[in-house]
Amino acid sequence: MKIENLFDVAGKVAVVTGGSRGIGYMISEGLVRNGVRVYITARKAEACDKAAQELSKFGDCTSLPADLSDEDSMMSFVREIEEREPRLDILINNAGAAWGAPLGDFPSAGFDKVLDVNLKAPFMLTQAFLDLLKAAGEPDSPARVIMIGSIDGVRVPFGDNYSYSASKAGVHMLCKHLAHHLVREHININSIAPGPFESKMMSYMLDDPDRRAGVVASTPLGRIGEPEDIVGATIFLVSRAGAWLTGITLPVDGGISTHG
Repeated sequence: MKIENLFDVAGKVAVVTGGSRGIGYMISEGLVRNGVRVYITARKAEACDKAAQELSKFGDCTSLPADLSDEDSMMSFVREIEEREPRLDILINNAGAAWGAPLGDFPSAGFDKVLDVNLKAPFMLTQAFLDLLKAAGEPDSPARVIMIGSIDGVRVPFGDNYSYSASKAGVHMLCKHLAHHLVREHININSIAPGPFESKMMSYMLDDPDRRAGVVASTPLGRIGEPEDIVGATIFLVSRAGAWLTGITLPVDGGISTHG
């Protein structure tokens, strides 16, 4: 029961969607640095390739760009992984989109886009990878799927990102639903609900000093999330330490969820 055994992930194979930036990049780096062979995907090929090149300095990382909201592109990505790997130990469904507009002016297209990327795509990708996940899963070492939700799917957010909060609440329930049906297949499904981290999605708040100060002030632990925070939660859930957890949503939010 040594700590190096509890949290050891070396030799595992992982896919991280949206791995070219933000939380996805943080998670990818944490996995690569700890001996996981990581495939990252993102819609923008140049950014995905650049990120993989940077991450390859620390270990094994491959870029396979894809638009996961497009079924043909997603299935092409899945086939590429199937050709390279006999199993998939870890799937991190992180790719996401956001849209904000005042109530009364929120466009249908914006709502559809966010739900397609944030909710439908993780379901369809997990479904497409079932065979590889089943191949990796064992009774004492299940395959792991992590859905990246949001604290905005746990409590009512301050902004007008209606489709985003609804999609992330849906992600948390999707996690439970999938976990219930896949537990006998030795596949554990959990979700993480991050609070504010440095990312393009949060840049409209965090790049402005006054807004940033407001975000920090509203976070009980008094700071923005750091890479170690999201990586620590991820390593816990995908290692032996988290093997008896499935169907949970873990807030990694500096205490924001305590506001209710």
